[in-house]
Amino acid sequence: MVPTTLNETWSMDFMCDTLKNGKRFRILNVIDDCNRQALIVKPKVIFPSEHVISELDNLVFYRGKPRNIRVDNGPEFMAKTFAKWCQDHNIQIKYIQPGKPQQNAFIERFNRLYREDVLDAYLFEDIQQVGDLSDQWKEDYNENHPHGSLGGISPRKYLRTELTKNNNLNIGNMSILSMS
Repeated sequence: MVPTTLNETWSMDFMCDTLKNGKRFRILNVIDDCNRQALIVKPKVIFPSEHVISELDNLVFYRGKPRNIRVDNGPEFMAKTFAKWCQDHNIQIKYIQPGKPQQNAFIERFNRLYREDVLDAYLFEDIQQVGDLSDQWKEDYNENHPHGSLGGISPRKYLRTELTKNNNLNIGNMSILSMS
């Protein structure tokens, strides 16, 4: 199902890769399914559910909360901590069926683009380098990556259009001015 309003459904997923020295790291990706905007692209060496919650708290402060979050059955998303946080924020968790990543197609497509453009394109010296390149890529993706499903415009341009259409209403603590 394709959401028709911002913050209706966010999709979340983890990706894995390794630094040049062989040390593994994970990346938490979160997007808004309505406008396909990358909300979080955060690499860390370890990423327990408490860290997921911290990232979501920061995002909700600036963006407002979603009605739904779509995730797979990974341990961080099955953890009681995550379930309680969602319950406390009145957010419904939409778990996909095991082995059915196509049920979370928006984030899977996003992950493919991120893997091709960042993870497969560089050998990383340290986690800071992964973070810096991920931040740069996220900004470029949100500002410049056109989506056919959005009428050929980028996620951020779609966001500005939606906010303008809805009388410049704020989403969370974010206004259209912060999107420029």
